[in-house]
Amino acid sequence: MSMTMHCDIVSAEKSIFSGMVEMVVAAGSLGDLGIAPGHAPLLTALIPGPVKLVLAGGEEEVFYVSGGYLEVQRGVVTLLSDTAIRAGDIDEAAAKQAMEDAERAIINQGAEFEYSIAAANLAEAAAQLRALRKIRK
Repeated sequence: MSMTMHCDIVSAEKSIFSGMVEMVVAAGSLGDLGIAPGHAPLLTALIPGPVKLVLAGGEEEVFYVSGGYLEVQRGVVTLLSDTAIRAGDIDEAAAKQAMEDAERAIINQGAEFEYSIAAANLAEAAAQLRALRKIRK
């Protein structure tokens, strides 16, 4: 039997996942993180991107988080995010359209242009598409 730990992924609206996992892989603000049972306590910021869970038994599940925080305590990993979605529930067409719209806004800057908003929209759409590609591998 493999070692496991409890994992919770919680968005602003609801709990997205709660269960036992063998490993959590997430995009931290300083790089990718791999969390396995016995990991030292940790609190770190997350950037928008995919989160891969290796469930007890070896099955993998991928989620998208819009950023947030990851906390590791003894035997428990908690991911808190404004938005968390199962990667399979992401609307690929909408994400591609959002990415194209943001790229177009950056190229065609007008008087009412907000670069930070366009860049954030572009980053979020790209992260959603990365999460989709991860589940297709």
